[in-house]
Amino acid sequence: MKLTDSAIRAAKPKEKKYKLADGNGLTLLIHPDGSRHWRYRYSFNGKESMLSLGKYPEVTLAQARGVHAEYRARLKQGINPANHRKEEKRKASIAAENSFEAVARAWWEQWRHGKTERHADYVLRRMEADVFPIIGERPINELKAMSFIDLAKRIQERGALDIAGRALTTCGQIMRYAVQNELAERNPVADIKPADILKQREKVNHRRIPESELPELLLKIEQYDGQPLTRLALQLMTLTFVRTSELIDARWEEIEFDRALWRIPPGRMKMRCEHIVPLSRQAMVILQEIKALNVDPVLVFPSELHNGKPMSNNTILYALYRMGYHGRMTGHGFRGLASTILHEKGFNHEHIELQLAHSERNEVSAAYNHAMYLEQRREMMQWWSDYIDMRRPAAANPA
Repeated sequence: MKLTDSAIRAAKPKEKKYKLADGNGLTLLIHPDGSRHWRYRYSFNGKESMLSLGKYPEVTLAQARGVHAEYRARLKQGINPANHRKEEKRKASIAAENSFEAVARAWWEQWRHGKTERHADYVLRRMEADVFPIIGERPINELKAMSFIDLAKRIQERGALDIAGRALTTCGQIMRYAVQNELAERNPVADIKPADILKQREKVNHRRIPESELPELLLKIEQYDGQPLTRLALQLMTLTFVRTSELIDARWEEIEFDRALWRIPPGRMKMRCEHIVPLSRQAMVILQEIKALNVDPVLVFPSELHNGKPMSNNTILYALYRMGYHGRMTGHGFRGLASTILHEKGFNHEHIELQLAHSERNEVSAAYNHAMYLEQRREMMQWWSDYIDMRRPAAANPA
C-alpha cells in the first residue's frame, strides 16, 4: 500500500532503523533517533544505486513523490538520475561563481586601482544598494539588454535619475570585463542608449552675470568689507577660474612660487589627474598677500571656525550674496564667464578646455596632457589677468 502522512506520523522509531515503502523504489528510512529520510533505490545498467531525496517533513510526501516521478522518467530515457543530479549541481555551482554579483566584485577589485578610496567605495555601495538586489544572483551570461533596462527604470522610478544612468554605465563596464575574461559571450548594455530609456534632466546653467556687469562685480569685490581672506579668495578665483572646491582646499605645498605655478594634485581634481594653473603676476601678488597674513602654514584658505579645516564652500557664495548677487552669480560662474570671454577673444578652444580641466583623459594621456600647451596657457592666463585689470573701474585701480 502507498504511504500516507498519517501513517508516517504514526511510525515510531525502533532500536534499529527500518523502512516504510511507498512503491517503485521510494522509501522512507526511519532512524532510532526519530529522524525520517527519503531514499530512492533504482537499478541502472544492472547496477544498484541509491539517492537521498531529503528529510521528512522538510520534504513532504507529495514533494518526494514528485522528485521520484521525475527521476523514474529520466531512467526510462536512459539517463542515470545520480549523474543528472551531479550535473545539475555542477551547473548551479558554475552559475553561482559566474553570477553578476560575483563577476561585478571581481571587476571592482581590478577597477578600483588608481581610484580614490572614497570614489571606489561609493561605486561598490551603489551596486550593493541598487544593482545586486535585482540582478546580483543571476548568471551573467543569461542577462539580456532588457534586464538592464528594467534595472535602470526601477532606479529611475524612485526619482534617482543620475544614479540610474551611472548604474547603466557601471553595468556596461562589468559586462565588458566579463566578455574580456570569457565569462559572457557579449555585452548587452552596449545595445542600450540611456537617452532612449531614461528621462532627461533639464540642463542646469550655473548662474553668472553678463560681461557688461563685470566691472561692477570687480569693484564690489575690491571694496568687500568682510574677512580679508574671503576677498582675496574671490580675487584669486577671478584670475584662475578654478572650481570652488579646488580653490578653498588649496595647500601651500602646491604653489611653486619660483615657477609661478599651482599644481593641484589628482586627488582634488574632478578628472582625477594633476592640473597645472599658470599663475599670472597679479595672482602671485594675491598669494603673497595671503602669505603675509600668516594665517595657516598648510592651508591657503583655512576656516575661521574649524582649526585644520579649509574655508567652507558657502563662504564664497555667501560673500556674493552680501554683495547683491543672490541668484545672479556663483563661484562656478567665474569659470563660465572666463570661458565665454576667452572664446570670444579668439583663444584656442583646446587651451581653454585644458585650463578649465574639462578635457577627458585616459590613463596613458593623463600624465602628458596635464602639461600640454603650458606656455600657451601661461600667456592666456596673463592676458586674462591684464583684461581683468583693464575692466576694473578706475576707482578700484591702485593709484
